[in-house]
Amino acid sequence: MAILFACSAGACMPFVARAQVAPLIEKSMGDPAQSKLPTILQKATIEQHLDQQLPLNAVFRNEAGKTVRLGDYFGKRPAILALVYYRCPMLCSEELNGLVGALEMLKFTPGKDFDVIVASIDPSEGPALAASEKAVYLKRYGRPETANGWHFLTGPQSSIDALTQAVGFGYVRVPGPDGKMDQYAHASSIELITPEGKISQYYLGVEYSARDMRAGLVEASHGQIGTPVDLIYTYCYRYDPHTAKNSMIVVRIVQAGCLLTVLALGAFILISLRQDALHGGNAGAAKKANG
Repeated sequence: MAILFACSAGACMPFVARAQVAPLIEKSMGDPAQSKLPTILQKATIEQHLDQQLPLNAVFRNEAGKTVRLGDYFGKRPAILALVYYRCPMLCSEELNGLVGALEMLKFTPGKDFDVIVASIDPSEGPALAASEKAVYLKRYGRPETANGWHFLTGPQSSIDALTQAVGFGYVRVPGPDGKMDQYAHASSIELITPEGKISQYYLGVEYSARDMRAGLVEASHGQIGTPVDLIYTYCYRYDPHTAKNSMIVVRIVQAGCLLTVLALGAFILISLRQDALHGGNAGAAKKANG
C-alpha cells in the first residue's frame, strides 16, 4: 500500500515542480492530442520543416531595445529556438522551465557552445517585457555569466510571420473576453538550429531529454539534419466560443484525477487498517476465551 500511495503522489508531482526533465533518450513528450481537434486548434500545429533556412534578414528588437537581424545570432555556433509569447498564462512558461531544466544538466555553455533564442509571436509585446522574462529564466538557470548567450526577441508581425512560417509553427489569436488581452492557441516545441540558420531538429512538448539535446546540439553544430519526431502535441487551453474563455482542461482534469486517486487510496488504507484492527481484536478475544 505504501508503494501504491507513493506512485499516486508521484503522478501529481509534475504539476507542482519548478521544472521537469524528461527521461533519457526521449524526444517526443506531451499529452496526445484528441483524435479530432477543436476547430480553434486545427491551425495550431507544428509542421516539421527540417533543413529549412530561417529568415536571417528578419528584423527584431532584443531585450535591450536594440534593432537586430535574426542572422546576427548565427554563423559561429548552433542555437536553440523557442517561439512563445511572454504573457502566456500557462504553456509557454512550462516550455521554458522544461528547457532550463534540461540545460542545467548539460555541460555546454550558452554564449560559448550554443545560443538560446526566444522569440515572441505577439507583436504587441516589447523589449521591457522581454528583458523581464530574460531575468526570470537566467536567474532560474543559475549562471548569470551566460547572459550573452540568451536572447529574448520581440518584433513586428511581418518578422513574426516570416519566422513562424519557416519553422512551421502554427498558432491562432484568440480574442480575450470583454476586450481584454488577446491570447494565442498554439502547441509547444523547441527547435535546434545549425550555425548556418537551418532547422536541424524538433522537440515537442514541455519536457526535454538532456542527453538527446546534447546529441542534437553536437549534430547541429556540424550542420547535420535530424529526422522527424512523432507528432505528440501539448495543448493547455480550450477556447469556448460561447463564453469567450480559455480553460486549463488538461491541467485541471489530471489534477482532479490525481486527487481522486489519492483520496481513494487513503480511504482504502484506512478501511484496511480498521479491518486489521478488528480482526486482531477478535483473535485476541478468542484466544483469551480459549485460555
